[in-house]
Amino acid sequence: MVSEILFGMDESTLAYDLQRAHSADVWFLRARFWLWGMISSVVSFFVGHAISLWGINLYSGGWHLLSSLWGGH
Repeated sequence: MVSEILFGMDESTLAYDLQRAHSADVWFLRARFWLWGMISSVVSFFVGHAISLWGINLYSGGWHLLSSLWGGH
């Protein structure tokens, strides 16, 4: 469902396009993959740094949650 929202196509449409695709179509599919991959990598990098700047320690919080669930403290 997310792919239909973001890319406007479903799996059967993509499979049909790949069967009929020539090199320019495949290049555009790869370019779109690399573009969204780089955008998501940069955004996740900035979000990770923002979380640490806000003072949220995910590792410590996860460890305390796990130990409290396991140990019952």
